[in-house]
Amino acid sequence: MTDTESEDTSPSRSNRGDATSEDLAVALSRIARNLEHKDDLQGTLDAIVGSAVGTVPGAQHASISMVKNRRQVTTTASTSELPRRTDQAQYDAGEGPCLDVLYKKQTVQVPDMATEQRWPGFSRRASELGAGSMLSVQLFVEGDDLGALNLLSESPHAFNDDSEHVALLFASHAAVALIGAERQAQFRDALVRRDHIGQAMGIVMERYGLSAKRSFAVLARLSQDQNLKLHDLARHIVYTRTLPSG
Repeated sequence: MTDTESEDTSPSRSNRGDATSEDLAVALSRIARNLEHKDDLQGTLDAIVGSAVGTVPGAQHASISMVKNRRQVTTTASTSELPRRTDQAQYDAGEGPCLDVLYKKQTVQVPDMATEQRWPGFSRRASELGAGSMLSVQLFVEGDDLGALNLLSESPHAFNDDSEHVALLFASHAAVALIGAERQAQFRDALVRRDHIGQAMGIVMERYGLSAKRSFAVLARLSQDQNLKLHDLARHIVYTRTLPSG
C-alpha cells in the first residue's frame, strides 16, 4: 500500500449513505433538547409544531390534535390558520386522517386532497381551504389521552416515505418532551391548589379561631354542601376573602 493510499480518509460509499441519517439524528437530538427547555406546556406545543415544519420534508404547516379521555378532540397548537381550519373540518365531519391516527393508531398520508376518496366530506372541505396534501402521525398515547401531529402542504404529493420516516422519528422525540411538560404543568397546578387550600384554611382559622384540623373540616363540609371541588372553594375564599353562604 502506498503512502497516498494509507492517508485516504474519505468516507466509503456506505458511510456517505449514512450521512443523512447521522445529520437527522443530530438535528432531532438538538430539537429534543430545545423542547425540554420550554417553560410551560403551551410553549412546548408551539415549539413542536414550529420545529416539525422545519424538519419533516414537504411540511409547510403543522398542528397538534389531542383527545382527553377519548372524548372531545381539540387543536392545541398550530403554525397557521390553515391546519387549524383543516382540523376543524375533520371534527365537524367526524372523519379524516388525524381522527384515524388518534383512534386507529395508524400513520396516514393524503397524497392529493382534491382527489382523496377515503373521507369525501372532509377532503372536499380541506381542498377548498387550500390543503393540497397531508401527513398525520401518532404523537403520544397516555392512558385515555391521545395526540396526533398533523403536517400539511398547499401542494399535492408533497410527502413521501422519507417524510413519513422523519415524521415518526420527530414525533417520538417530541412526545418525550411533551409528556414531561404535561407532568410539570400538573405538578405546578397541584402546588397552586395546595397553596390555595392552605391559605383558605388560614383565613378560616384566623376568622373563627379554629385549629388547622377543624378549619379543614369546615372547608370539606362547605365543599360538599356547595357541590364545589375543594380547590375551587379554596380559590374562591382566597380571592374574595369570604365563605360562600347558603
